[in-house]
Amino acid sequence: MPRTRPPDAAVEQRRQSILRTVIELGEVRIDDLTARFDVSLMTMHRDLDDLAERKLLRKLRGRVAAYPALTMETAKRFREGLHVAHKEALCALAAAEVADGQTVFLDDSTTLFPLARVLAGLERLVVITNSLEVARIVGEGGCGEVFLLGGRYTEFDSCIGSDTLAALRRLRADVGFVSATAIACGRLYHPVREYAELKEAALEIAERNVLVVDHSKFGRTATHAYGEAGAYDVVLVDDETPADEIEALRAFGSRVAVARVRTDQGS
Repeated sequence: MPRTRPPDAAVEQRRQSILRTVIELGEVRIDDLTARFDVSLMTMHRDLDDLAERKLLRKLRGRVAAYPALTMETAKRFREGLHVAHKEALCALAAAEVADGQTVFLDDSTTLFPLARVLAGLERLVVITNSLEVARIVGEGGCGEVFLLGGRYTEFDSCIGSDTLAALRRLRADVGFVSATAIACGRLYHPVREYAELKEAALEIAERNVLVVDHSKFGRTATHAYGEAGAYDVVLVDDETPADEIEALRAFGSRVAVARVRTDQGS
């Protein structure tokens, strides 16, 4: 009897697991991936062809390799599927920092998408964002008012540039939320200069600022340094964050809250 094809969701979940493995190892033989995931060589090639077509990895002769960090950061669909349980736990803490009737800024970080879903239910909330996805989530959810910052649209599904910064600086928020692409010893980094500038500008327009970062971002750097953890009133991390990185955050004077993530949930 022929084997039943798994549902699309299961196939996509396996492909994300394959991609996560390639990212962690940098480069791996296709035969080794086939054995690790217990699938046929034909199935593995289909999975890898799909990921290669989405520009998420490079398929070479008998092996596959991860793209540089910048390319991975621009792969929004993939980033949304990473560390989902951790992001949800972090955003549950973040939601407690917001009261109905406030004006809130959220940047385009996929880490904040679960927070946007929670905030969508607050009818008197005003949300400022440069992210089209955040605007869709809170707008369709019935949030009171949404200000979508215009500017140059990029592959991050968001807007950036001088027009975006000018629009942001004309507004004020009670609380601002951003995430970070990379953070090491309490210092923040981003591979794209204009996004680093946006995160800096967000600090200026909010009365209180909250940094939301999952454990996978720590111990990494990128091209553009743009600030330190001490600029934020609160830093939210998950319970897999290295202890020395948490101590570094506290050394900058930040209040650090740790989200507990259920171990029986996927990441």
